[in-house]
Amino acid sequence: MKKFLPFLILGVLSTGLLAYSDADMDGVEDGADKCPNTSFMDLVDINGCSKESLSSDNHFDIIVGASYTESDYKSLNTTDTLSSTFQVDYYYKDFSIQASTAYFTTDGSGYNDSGMQDSYLGASYQFKPTDSLLLRVGAVAILPTYDSSLNNNNTDYSGSLNLSYSLNNFNIFGGYIYTLINDDDTVSNSMAINYQNTNAYNIGLGYYFTNKLYVSGAYNSTTSIYKDVDDINTASVYTYYSIDEHWFTTFNYAYGISDTASKNYVALRLGYFF
Repeated sequence: MKKFLPFLILGVLSTGLLAYSDADMDGVEDGADKCPNTSFMDLVDINGCSKESLSSDNHFDIIVGASYTESDYKSLNTTDTLSSTFQVDYYYKDFSIQASTAYFTTDGSGYNDSGMQDSYLGASYQFKPTDSLLLRVGAVAILPTYDSSLNNNNTDYSGSLNLSYSLNNFNIFGGYIYTLINDDDTVSNSMAINYQNTNAYNIGLGYYFTNKLYVSGAYNSTTSIYKDVDDINTASVYTYYSIDEHWFTTFNYAYGISDTASKNYVALRLGYFF
């Protein structure tokens, strides 16, 4: 059995379910657990006793996935975009490095496109001021691997602060991201394109159904990179499931609340933890 969830999930599970008590979170109910205080980083047998420790100063994961985006903006034709994604994360104690990229294909009425999306290279550090509170600070470079005709082919940078507070099986979280847009203003089809830095916020609530399954919902809002465009607002659902001690999967769904947001977004990813 696997007790360790990758650091993709904010927060920790602090107590068992009312109807199912598993104080040391090893997947073995307390009534049948012959080793009730095993380390959080251990693999355990059917009796809840340690077989192998996963504790390590460094480890990493690889994640591949696919996503679908349905866009239906007021000023544009409806478009469908399919993307394949690749991500690598490396962890050293509380420090982590992330790298990701994606390839997309877009089909719409009178419009078709395909190629690389922007790529991301970032780093973050997490710390716990209290047993229930987790904070993470991060920085990301957004690399212009997407070939655009709108003169937005410069590297952008963002900084983030995320927090998570755990209360029993619940996880309350929120975050803020500031992105420095370095693209130069341009003109397209006699229309001025003016860029601006962006602010993004999110707030949500998650629940650990078991030590393998986590589900959350969130409200997200961000300013557009284009001036004089309304904020982009979405509601989203996220699910994480640990298949075994190495494999895990995630599911995302986001619904566009504002006219400037994509109408629907769905993503499914599969990861392997080393």
